[in-house]
Amino acid sequence: MFQKKSNINTLMVMRVIGWLLMIEAIFMIIPLGVSLYYREFDCAKSFLYTILITLSLGMLTSHSIKPLNMDMHRKEGFLLTSLVWVVFSIFGMLPFLFSGVASNITDAFYETMAGFTTTGSTIFVDVEKLPKGILLWRSLMQWIGGMGIILFTLAVIPMLNKSGGVQLFNAEVTGITHDKLRPRVSGTAIGLWGVYLGMTVVMAVFLMFGPMDWFDSLCHTMSCVSTGGFSTKNESIGFWDSRYIDSIVIVFMFLGGVNFSLIYNALSGKIRVLLENEVLRWYVLLCFIGTLICFGDLFYRGENSNVIDCLLDSLFHIVATITTTGFSVENYSWGQFSMMVLMLLMISCACAGSTSGGLKIDRMAVMLKNVKNEFIKALHPNQVTSVRLNGKVVPYAHVQRVIAFLVIFTLILGVSTTVLTLFNIEVFDSFFLSLSALCNVGYGPGIIGGGMFVDLPVFVKWLLTFDMLIGRLELFTVLILFTKGFWIK
Repeated sequence: MFQKKSNINTLMVMRVIGWLLMIEAIFMIIPLGVSLYYREFDCAKSFLYTILITLSLGMLTSHSIKPLNMDMHRKEGFLLTSLVWVVFSIFGMLPFLFSGVASNITDAFYETMAGFTTTGSTIFVDVEKLPKGILLWRSLMQWIGGMGIILFTLAVIPMLNKSGGVQLFNAEVTGITHDKLRPRVSGTAIGLWGVYLGMTVVMAVFLMFGPMDWFDSLCHTMSCVSTGGFSTKNESIGFWDSRYIDSIVIVFMFLGGVNFSLIYNALSGKIRVLLENEVLRWYVLLCFIGTLICFGDLFYRGENSNVIDCLLDSLFHIVATITTTGFSVENYSWGQFSMMVLMLLMISCACAGSTSGGLKIDRMAVMLKNVKNEFIKALHPNQVTSVRLNGKVVPYAHVQRVIAFLVIFTLILGVSTTVLTLFNIEVFDSFFLSLSALCNVGYGPGIIGGGMFVDLPVFVKWLLTFDMLIGRLELFTVLILFTKGFWIK
């Protein structure tokens, strides 16, 4: 049967990408200024060249392309969201190449995608040798990607609210359902980014009261609130050996794993919404149980004989894992049971609507409640059951979507693991690398402080890069582009 080509408004998509490239170029002015401040003139040149290329192409694309209409619908939302993350990474990797810190496109693109997707795995063996401008750009990429590139665009380009803002919002924001804080999508985007920016400012100020200087405070703040994990030190947060810094980082990593809509409502005076949220209670409970397990493991095996230190270190690593941040304070030798707990937390992760990756607690809760209902139906076939989350009935269509998401996630994890074993990577390491990329955690096979990603084969790096992208955009947004139905009417 003859099938017509899809009527996707590609010209409008390209024009918006042009606007976004100009925004990316503006962001690059910040690391350019830092490079000049520290007299890193070669690094400054790399950012200057990148800014000129990115800005010129962005202006050319946005001004030369004149779409017949400005409408954007669901297909345009999926296409634009997927393309933007790739395009941002292509131009975002140029400073790594121009400055010479990355020797090839594969490593540069891998590092950039790990930044924007807040995965945090790095190809750099010694980050302390990197120029200040590059270090800041790594953290800034994570900060941009944490709340979302498209969400930022909706906040600064309100006109998109009329031409597909809802579709763009739904394509990028994580979770089962997407609650709007305000009637207009642009208002919701401004509200969420307002909370995000406020958290960034507050954390940076708190860190500067400790042993960190302003530069390290800024870099780690952006990496922390975005739950990304890039650090300016090889030893990560453990470099400073400061309980004050550890405590601040724990608090803001935890907040980064909370649904930002809840934080917005709490700041607006709706504390009750925060206290009654079922998913948040699950989140707190998982952090509590995980901390007790790891504390018992470390203390029993004599890894840390100081009770307070052992407890704080356990809490730090549990929160860093469940939020997919990936910071560390000590390179402990974790027991097998603790390793398994950390892996399970990597999968479940924190709340939907946060900056964390993984499956999200919301989906795990829906899945478990649906399984419970299936057992009830097995005993009482005629009984009417429903899945309720946060006091509301989850529509069956959303339950089906959760099941489909979990099935697809498992299949991709299995395929990715199998492919990695073809390159003589051990089965467990292959599984862990794939899981870490899909969940945007960034840990190597040894979990804390493990893995040299730079030594991986080229094809493996590209595969893991793809895993990072589809993991950050929660599978459907990217994978739907590979279906035949997307491109036909």
